[in-house]
Amino acid sequence: MIRIPVLLSLFTISSMAETTFNDNIAPLIHENCTGCHRPGQSGPFPLITYQDVRKRSGTIEEVLLDRYMPPWKPVNENIHFANDRRLSDEEIELFSAWVEAGTPEGDPEKKPVLPDFPSTWYLGKPDLVLTMKGSFEVPAEGRDIYRSFLFPLQLPEDKWVKAVELRPKAKSSVHHALFFIDSSGEARKDDGKDGQAGFRGMSFLRGQFTAGGDPVAGAFGGASGLGGHVPGATPAKLPGDLAMFLPKGSDIVMQTHFHPSGKKETEQAELALYFTDKAPDKNLVPIQLPPVFGRTARIDIPAGEKNYLVEDRMTLPVPVEAVLVGGHAHYICRTMTMTATLPDGKVMTLLDIQDWDLDWQDRYQFEKPISLPAGTVLKSKITYDNSAGNTENPFSPPRRIKWGQESTDEMGSITLTVIPKNKEDAPALTNAQRSHLVQSVARRVMPEKEKMEVQSYDSNGDGLVQENEVPARFRRQILGRYDKNGDKALDQEEQAELQKGLNALRSLLTR
Repeated sequence: MIRIPVLLSLFTISSMAETTFNDNIAPLIHENCTGCHRPGQSGPFPLITYQDVRKRSGTIEEVLLDRYMPPWKPVNENIHFANDRRLSDEEIELFSAWVEAGTPEGDPEKKPVLPDFPSTWYLGKPDLVLTMKGSFEVPAEGRDIYRSFLFPLQLPEDKWVKAVELRPKAKSSVHHALFFIDSSGEARKDDGKDGQAGFRGMSFLRGQFTAGGDPVAGAFGGASGLGGHVPGATPAKLPGDLAMFLPKGSDIVMQTHFHPSGKKETEQAELALYFTDKAPDKNLVPIQLPPVFGRTARIDIPAGEKNYLVEDRMTLPVPVEAVLVGGHAHYICRTMTMTATLPDGKVMTLLDIQDWDLDWQDRYQFEKPISLPAGTVLKSKITYDNSAGNTENPFSPPRRIKWGQESTDEMGSITLTVIPKNKEDAPALTNAQRSHLVQSVARRVMPEKEKMEVQSYDSNGDGLVQENEVPARFRRQILGRYDKNGDKALDQEEQAELQKGLNALRSLLTR
């Protein structure tokens, strides 16, 4: 999609003998590059003035031709995205023509007005500003750092969020950040354990199944996201009356990727929240395939495996409108695709990333909501390359990589955010999600048929299920939820509650 300022530039070039910075190139650079390439942002050098751009013109042309910049990962052409940062072929040709012409500045009388970036919050006065707990020192040099930070919140009532806006302090080092809602309290426990602000990985996700109450609701609510931050990207509010649910009593966790910039910096970011006065008419519903960032897929990638595949699918029980799509994975992910097969057999590609990059994670908002009828089958496909030939592999030589919270572990999921077309269909959509998640968890955590009977755990026959009698891989989930008195054993009453849960899982698995 060619934007209006650039269309005017293209019209101008067609009627001029010479392509100039002032007439043709300045609008393109200021609209697409200067947001990141300016003081205090992530770009390694400024691209504001004619002198800035002329000095780097050869490098700029190279990265434009390679489509390395501006960063944009989806390659599917059948879908239009509202926040598309891609340059058109005509725009790239325009820049090349300017370089070939010798990078002329043009008429001084037509010197462009430099863009005015706001020094305060871009979206105006926030409803609430949170400050990251503690401060974190980012070294001047060294390997990239991935670390999660806590924004204590725990509001007394539910809120609906239209937008978030981050103001990092370590601006030169912050490469991107993702925001998650933690309803379990796990992030508070992990924060600062190693003597520094924050904690490594995404260990707070482990608590979503042990937070008390409904573990399925915990997985959906606690693992929900509030978007992300990419330096230079323009924050935006959700369209219409749409908003993101922020449950009472929860905290916000920010997972940040730091790229040392050559100077020591201290991070203590601020996060602005913009609320809406009332709940939306229809709620946003995130459909994550596979659930829990791929934990249910049993990701276990052998060393040397070049094409490890993770797939999942879910059938929509009701008509919906798709609003956003985005994925999450770590270093060795290579491709990420989500399709929608309509009841008439037509296949739509909602997301197609053929060169996944951990550094460029984003949520992609559709230009217009996409109608998906009941019976549509959503399919996700994610591939990984754990070979020595993958330059993004964190290990040399390659090692076996399994699912985990650390960036050198792996995750993998695609989330399609939808709204039910008919408000009364919301419960059916929630139930379908719930069933899909529970079935996935059951297959991951309790694959053996005999483990669906509590009595099979009591190996010594003493009437109690001791901690060491529960298989280690789901000991935390079972004891965390059913050991009410905390004595690390399940008595008869607690075993009866566990059996009810197992019966429910078995019922779902046999549907």
